[in-house]
Amino acid sequence: MKINIYYGGRGMVGDPTISVINRIQSVLEDLNVKVSRYNLFEEKRNITALPNTINEADGVVLACTVEWHGIGGYMHEFLDACWLYGNKEHIAEVYMCPVVMSTTYGEKEGALDLIQAWELLGGRQIPGICGYVKDSVDFELNQTYMGLIEKKTENIYRSISQKTVSLPASNQMMNQMISAAPSISLTPQETEQLSKYASDENYIQTQKEDIRELASHFKTLLGNNGISDEERIVKDLKDHFSPKEPVNAVFKLVIDEIKNPLIIDVAGDKLDIKYGNVENPSIVCKLSLERLNSVMSGHMSFQRAFMSGYMKLKGDLKILSLLDSCFDF
Repeated sequence: MKINIYYGGRGMVGDPTISVINRIQSVLEDLNVKVSRYNLFEEKRNITALPNTINEADGVVLACTVEWHGIGGYMHEFLDACWLYGNKEHIAEVYMCPVVMSTTYGEKEGALDLIQAWELLGGRQIPGICGYVKDSVDFELNQTYMGLIEKKTENIYRSISQKTVSLPASNQMMNQMISAAPSISLTPQETEQLSKYASDENYIQTQKEDIRELASHFKTLLGNNGISDEERIVKDLKDHFSPKEPVNAVFKLVIDEIKNPLIIDVAGDKLDIKYGNVENPSIVCKLSLERLNSVMSGHMSFQRAFMSGYMKLKGDLKILSLLDSCFDF
């Protein structure tokens, strides 16, 4: 038999819940039960992957302390992860025992909250342990209380080993109705992989950046009649190419919002524009897409953009004036 203990408190010295689960773990191990303990405050960066640990358990103990109101954020986050990423088919076979101790008020409400959540997940519940503790030292030294916890732990062991049957609960029917809503059919392996991705902050940030980039791209397409910024810039430069004097230079424009630099190669009255890179350009200009649009709409020149601080320049300022002379905006 395997039982997992999930502690949702803050791990503070004097937390009575820690004394209770220590005694529970000791009794279960004496009964040859394999016990794994997870402190959620230590696993807070990996909570979304923890539901996978339930897959090999016959029972779980959800333990937390009511310090002022409710069961606390760590336990809520863990239950959310169970709902989103847990293997519901296995959870339906797992017994849950709530352990809620209070240093203020509300231990019974906290235990009921855990029971209702577990039943919504489809799991089974067995009577738990809850109580109010004024002084954690007196509580831990009280042999009557410790003996009561040991007896309740033995009941937990018997309930799980004998697979105690309980009457159906309305919460379980509600779970079927809610789960029948827009759900994604995933195998346990896919669910495990998804939960690992959800717990990887770097992966999540990368996905958010990709979504923002795609959203910006499609917004641009809609605003430019289906033409991307890259295509529009090349078209506008070619349409307005009108050199006032012979120019032989390679201009490299680094535009903040566009991935690849824009290379403008002018040889007399010939123009070649492409995105990419080039060795030893005549000049390198760095500016935002907004400022480039201002130049191409005729509101300012490249030289004025530099003098106003809107554009950074690497190279000879005289060559920058040649860039302005090549285009009639």
